[in-house]
Amino acid sequence: MSWTPTRESIEATNMWSLRHQVADRFGIALDDYPSFWRWSITQPGQFWDAVRAHAGIIGDDFADNALADSRMPGAVWYPGARLNFTENVMRHARGRADSLAILGLDEGGGVDSWSWGRLQDRVAAFSARLRTAGVGRRDVVAGVLPNTPETIVAMLATAAIGATWSVCAPDFAETAIVERLRQLRPRVLVGSSGYVFKGRTVETSRLQNSVQAALPTSRELITLDDLDSLPSAEPEYVRVPFDHPLWVLFSSGTTGAPKGIVHGHGGILLEAAKGIGLQFGLGLEDRYFTAANTSWMVWNTLPNTLSVGSAVVTFPGASTWPEPDRQFEIVAESGTTMLATGAAYLALVEKSGLRPGDRHDLSALHTIMSTGSVLSPSTWRWVHDAVKPDVHLSSDSGGTDICSGFVGGNQWQPVHVGELQGPALGVALEVRADDGSQVADGEVGELTVTAPMPSMPIGFWDDDDGALYRAAYFERDPSVWTHGDLISRTRSAGVIVHGRSDATLNRDGVRLGSAEIYAALDTIPVIRNSVVLGIERPDGGYWMPLFVELADGHVLDDELRTTIRTTIRARASARHVPDTIEHVPGIPVTHAGKRIEVPLKKLFLGRPVELAVNLGALSNPSTVDWFTRRARESRQNERPARE
Repeated sequence: MSWTPTRESIEATNMWSLRHQVADRFGIALDDYPSFWRWSITQPGQFWDAVRAHAGIIGDDFADNALADSRMPGAVWYPGARLNFTENVMRHARGRADSLAILGLDEGGGVDSWSWGRLQDRVAAFSARLRTAGVGRRDVVAGVLPNTPETIVAMLATAAIGATWSVCAPDFAETAIVERLRQLRPRVLVGSSGYVFKGRTVETSRLQNSVQAALPTSRELITLDDLDSLPSAEPEYVRVPFDHPLWVLFSSGTTGAPKGIVHGHGGILLEAAKGIGLQFGLGLEDRYFTAANTSWMVWNTLPNTLSVGSAVVTFPGASTWPEPDRQFEIVAESGTTMLATGAAYLALVEKSGLRPGDRHDLSALHTIMSTGSVLSPSTWRWVHDAVKPDVHLSSDSGGTDICSGFVGGNQWQPVHVGELQGPALGVALEVRADDGSQVADGEVGELTVTAPMPSMPIGFWDDDDGALYRAAYFERDPSVWTHGDLISRTRSAGVIVHGRSDATLNRDGVRLGSAEIYAALDTIPVIRNSVVLGIERPDGGYWMPLFVELADGHVLDDELRTTIRTTIRARASARHVPDTIEHVPGIPVTHAGKRIEVPLKKLFLGRPVELAVNLGALSNPSTVDWFTRRARESRQNERPARE
C-alpha cells in the first residue's frame, strides 16, 4: 500500500459528514466505502438528492428523489427543478468577499489575486456586456483563450445568463479551432491579446481575427483585456431547467470531425459536489491547481472546484519550462493543496532525475490526482519517494464524455500501487466480457456503466435524433454505457486500466492491454515516448510493432532493443513483447498528450492519411509523416520477421 487513511482522517472528511445526514434522513448506516458505493448505485435517486442537500446546491423545486426516469440514454433528473451553475458558484462569495477565489500566475512571475468579491463583480459586469451584444439563453458564446482568471470569468458570465459556453485553446491550429466552433454557430467570440509561453509572448489577435472571420454567425469579437474597466452591474442569474446546456466540450477528433458533447447545469453541479467535494474532500480552505489548457476537460474542473467553494490556481505558461518540475514549483508558490496533472507529466519529471520534494516546499499539498493515461507503478513509487511520502496519489479514469471520473480516488480506502482505488460513488460499474456477462476479478473486460449518471451528456451537438450519441456508447448493448476502456477488478476491490478497447492488442487470440507495455517502458529513462500497434495482415497474420521516441543523444541499438524486450517480458509477459522495435523522430499525441493508436493502425491497414488521422487534433501533426511513409512500406513488403 502507498497511502492509508487513519480513522481520525476518515471522520474529518466531507463523506463522513454526508454519512451522518444519510443516517438521519434514511436510517442507513454506511460505515465503509463499499457499503457507501453499493447504496449509491442501488438507490441513485436518494443518493444524488443527498449529495445535493449536503452540498447546499440552490435552486427551485427540487424533488426528494433526484432520478425521475432511469432509462439510458434519456434519463430524467429533477424534472421540475430550476437552477443556475454560476449562481451556485457565487453563493460562496457570501460572507467571504475578501477571501481568495482565483490566483492567476504567469511565467513572468506575475501574481493576480482574485477575491470572491472581485470575481462576483466582474462576472456580473461581463454578463451585462454579453447582454449588450445580444446574447441570450439560447445562444452560444465561444472563446479562444488561455488558462487565466479572465477565461473563468467569461465562462461563468455566459452561464449566468443561461447561454452556452465553449472554448478552444489558442495553441490549437486555426483550422482545428474553426472546425470545432463553427458547428456551434456562436453569437459572439471572446478572445484576449495573448500570453507568455516558454519565455516568449504569444500574440493571439491575428488568430482570433481569422477565427472570427470564419464564423458567419458571430456578430462581435470581444476581448477580455479590459475586463476591469467594464462598468459594474448587479449580479443576475437566469435559473434554467436541470438539463439546460451549460457548455460544449469536444471529442479528440482523432478519427473524424470532433463531436460536440453537451453537458447540463444541474448534472455538472451534482458531479462536482460528489467528485470534488466528496471523493477528494475539497472545501473552503483548499487551493486547487491544474496546468491544463482550456481545450482539455480537466480545465473545466477549475470552475467545478469553485462550485464547492475552494480557490483555484490558473497558469497559461509552459508546465515543463524552464525545468521539468515547473508544476511543483507552482504548487509551492501558490500553497496548492490539490494538484491535478497528467500521468505522462509525472513520468516525464521522474525520467528527468529531479526530486521536487527536495527542491520545493510542498507542505500544503495533500492530494495529487493523475489522469489522462495509465500511471505506471514505477512513477507511483517515485511520487512517494521524490515528491511527498504521505501525499494521497490518486489515479483517476473518466473522460470528456462525463466531465468527471468513473473510477478513482476516495479518502476512506487505502491506495495500492498500480491500482485505482475503485468505482466512484454513483457509478454502477461492471466489467463485462464480449457476451455481456460479468468477468471474474483479475480478468480483463469492458468498462460498462449500467445506470445513469447526472453528468452523462444531455446529447451531442446537432444530433437531434440521438443517433451519434447512441452509436458512441450504446451500440454494443443498448441497455448499458460501454465506454471503450479495458479494465479489471482486483482482489483488494481496486481497478486496473489496461487501455482503450478499440486499440486492443490480440496475440494468438489473447487480448492484451497496451498499458502494461507502456508501464514497462516508463522504467527505461532513455525512452521519451512510445506507441504499440496490433496490425491484422491480409494473410491472416498479426504484426505487433513498437515505435519508440528516444531522448536526445541516444540510439536504438541491439543493447537497447534487448533491454526493451527483457523489461516488457519481466514486467508484463512474453506475449506483450513486440515483433519489431523501431526508432521514430516523434510520437503523435493529441493536445491532451494522448497517443492515437487507432488512427495510426488505420494508416497501416491502408486508410489514406486524410481519412485516418485528423491532423488538427494533434499537438505535433508533423510526426504523422514518418508513420505514413512507414505504413506504405509495410504494405509493400511482407510481414517483418519477429526479432
